[in-house]
Amino acid sequence: MGRYVIRRLLQAIPVLLGATILIYCLVFLLPGDPIQALAGEKKADPNITAILREQYHLNDPLYQRYWYYISGVLTGDFGTDFTGRPVAEIMSETFPVTLNLATIAFAVEAVIGIIAGVFSALGRGKFLDNVVLLSTLLLVSVPVFVLGNVLQLVLGVKWAIAPISYDSEDMTTLILPAVVLASASLAYITRLTRTSMMETMRADYVRTATAKGLSRSRVIVRHALRNAMIPIVTFLGVDLGALMGGAIITERIFNIPGIGGTLYQAVYLRQGTTVVSIVTVLVLVYIAANLIVDLLYAVLDPRIRYA
Repeated sequence: MGRYVIRRLLQAIPVLLGATILIYCLVFLLPGDPIQALAGEKKADPNITAILREQYHLNDPLYQRYWYYISGVLTGDFGTDFTGRPVAEIMSETFPVTLNLATIAFAVEAVIGIIAGVFSALGRGKFLDNVVLLSTLLLVSVPVFVLGNVLQLVLGVKWAIAPISYDSEDMTTLILPAVVLASASLAYITRLTRTSMMETMRADYVRTATAKGLSRSRVIVRHALRNAMIPIVTFLGVDLGALMGGAIITERIFNIPGIGGTLYQAVYLRQGTTVVSIVTVLVLVYIAANLIVDLLYAVLDPRIRYA
């Protein structure tokens, strides 16, 4: 197991380098002057522009600028944005907020989605199954920005049972945004669990366990659900990174100062260093999540062994 983890970590190095090179080229090869973007509609002062371009190595070749950036990242220095503020400081303020939001959303989609999917599979064709299928179809069909505004209006304004905006001192204000953020993934998890459970319940080992006289709950939990979890865990592992990177709309609806809004502003203002740094951290989240998923395979299925 230890060798496998080390091998996967070594394999993550070219993935991380490739992702940072790609996003760095996409950001800094775009037409336009990032210094002028700071000035808005006014024309930037030529002297200040020259100083800033020299300070941020904008006059250097692209490969040389990337080397300055990646060598700084390896020492924990993500550089500064064009206002002189350290990017690490920006991320330290916004990442924890998005991480809390994504964690709650992840718990909502995992717990509710798996439970709903299991009960739907066990009652295939019955009333509960039809309700679950209809509900998940509705969640997939409704865009996040529509669902967020509707829930904010109904639950927050009309019924006043949920806060309509984020409060840094009250973690419960993240519950409604987390439900909105998890809505689409919740539908996919529910349907994936339903399909996987239905296939597993028809397997020979499940019929054998039932024939041996094991209780229905033991057959479902220990034999059927455990083996049905492999594709679900795969989806959840990938979705954790997607929740953090895809929270832009939800954060803007509920006025949450998270990484999504920061990334949006950085792209809009051409803050290339901030954009690349945020994407780099998100890539690390994806890599870590995929590694954890691979290790969980061996826990769920004893037949899987890593050398």
